[in-house]
Amino acid sequence: MQIKTVGVLGCGLMGAGIAQVSAAAGYKTIVREVEEPFLKKGLARIEKFLAGGVEKGKVTAEGKDKTLRNLSGTTKLEDLKDCDIIIEAIIEKVDEKGKSYATLESVVGGDTIFCSNTSSLCITELASRTTRPDRFAGLHFFNPVPIMKLVEVIRGLATSDQTYQSVFAFAQSLGKEPITAPDKPGFIVNRLLVPYLLDAIRSYEHGLGTIEDIDKGMKLGCGYPMGPFTLLDFVGLDTTYYIANIMFDEYREPAYAPPPLLKRMVLAGRLGRKSGRGFYTY
Repeated sequence: MQIKTVGVLGCGLMGAGIAQVSAAAGYKTIVREVEEPFLKKGLARIEKFLAGGVEKGKVTAEGKDKTLRNLSGTTKLEDLKDCDIIIEAIIEKVDEKGKSYATLESVVGGDTIFCSNTSSLCITELASRTTRPDRFAGLHFFNPVPIMKLVEVIRGLATSDQTYQSVFAFAQSLGKEPITAPDKPGFIVNRLLVPYLLDAIRSYEHGLGTIEDIDKGMKLGCGYPMGPFTLLDFVGLDTTYYIANIMFDEYREPAYAPPPLLKRMVLAGRLGRKSGRGFYTY
């Protein structure tokens, strides 16, 4: 299947990044947001990122202009009717995603591929909310999308070989390095990363060391670009807590159980960089 036009559902942090890399790769890209202010904010984020890239010499002025020419925004799902592939990057709630899929199916063609950028939800379950489970896959990007090279491609039980191959090739065409991940909570990266982050919190609670020393130890001792607490603040404590709960519900293993401190910090609104305070103050 030849992909020419890409739709992106959601113009938040992830959706805007996905739309940007798609447009930069030469695809006609239409990003949809529910309200005009959210759409303007997302498109402004893209323009700011590209302008910064030009200033730093990482993006040419021509490349910036080409990306913006390929990109358009809308608040109408109907404007995605001619898309060959639609990547959904909205709130992590199955019912909300399902409603969006149902509306999309009333306007798009039968061959259009649906993908979800979910980081934790079951792809087979999401696909079951559509009439095209064979043309549904997971396409999990990482933040910040324009910089991070990895994309996880997830096959649901009903995902066809053709859909999988088309989605994998599409990810490669964006300049990404895709890997195939199983349809299990956490896929590959979060399946390994989340227990590490949760264990860092437990170890801190048990007096292993200060937050700063644990971070420095993992950075300088293991060569990680960020220590676990810096990374938790970057990802968002609420996001980590949400993913951990989904994984624990699935596996029922202690390694995936959110520590009490994480729950309390989320309840207190200490979510990390996004709120100005997490394990560190920003």
